Amino acid sequence: GVVGLGAAAYSPAKYGILTELLPPQQLVAANGWIEGTTVGSIILGTVLGGFLVSELAGRYLVNLSWLHWFGITTVPETALAVIVLVYLVAALCNLKIPDTGARYPHQTANPLKQLPEFIQCTKVLWTDKLGQISMAVTTLFWGAGATLQFIVIKWAEHALGLDLSKAATLQATVAFGVAAGAALAASRVPLKKSLTVLPVGMGMGILCMVLSLYSRDLVPDVQFSIGHFHVPLYLLLAGVFMVSIGAMAGYFVVPMNALLQHRGYVLLSAGHSIAVQNFNENVSVLVMLLMYAMLIRLDLPIQWIIGLFGAFVLGTMWLVMRWNARNMRQRDWTQLIGESRHESAP
Repeated sequence: GVVGLGAAAYSPAKYGILTELLPPQQLVAANGWIEGTTVGSIILGTVLGGFLVSELAGRYLVNLSWLHWFGITTVPETALAVIVLVYLVAALCNLKIPDTGARYPHQTANPLKQLPEFIQCTKVLWTDKLGQISMAVTTLFWGAGATLQFIVIKWAEHALGLDLSKAATLQATVAFGVAAGAALAASRVPLKKSLTVLPVGMGMGILCMVLSLYSRDLVPDVQFSIGHFHVPLYLLLAGVFMVSIGAMAGYFVVPMNALLQHRGYVLLSAGHSIAVQNFNENVSVLVMLLMYAMLIRLDLPIQWIIGLFGAFVLGTMWLVMRWNARNMRQRDWTQLIGESRHESAP
């Protein structure tokens, strides 16, 4: 709970400060780097967590005499101490972030007084023609991404016959794909062209639907040797699927994140817009995980669930593209990209 509260408070600052430090045309590149390094940190954290609960870590870390000065004598206590140390290093790194010079009116700490302002900020972003499209896409992405993590585990177990540890490796390949897609978007997509990536979201849905038809029985029993490791062809192809899905997700969400940050900064403030975005994304995660749990409860085959998941992403992105096309028939809203912050913004 405490970690969650900290993350909820830190995220608006982490992404919001980009709009204060950088001009609009550099936001896509900055988001690509943040997305890539975040995914890299997640992978590194997963590896570190696996090491901390291993027998090797238990033998080595518990015997460090300086830990005993703090009363740390067990493996769980040692693991928590390492995590606290990582947080301290992160805090020290934050001290190097320069003062952007941005100053905002004093905000009340009373939640009841904050609620009307939060509702107003939400209305502003959802009624803005560029904000509503980018908000819809990022909301869908985070809900779909969280659900996909669980779907991959279940699919790998049934379609590929993998145990939990090997299935988790496929999750890591999705993360690598997201990082690669984010880096590609950072180098290829300017903020003015951010809406051109919307069809990639439809491609992600189609690829998920194709994935529902894939199983190890469709692939010849061939193995590739990489050093001392032997990788079966069916697993290699599954990894290609996962990397491709992740790359598509990273490629289309990074420009959308940048566009939403820019519009939020112009209309509201850096922190206000990211807080609204995070709220919508977390609601999406809860709703989509609830839908997934209901499908599991109905005992639907995992192939059907993946197919429905892909169809949902495909259909939703098609509706978003229709929505954007209708907006663009009114006027070319992309002309607003790059404008300065409104003086009336909170």
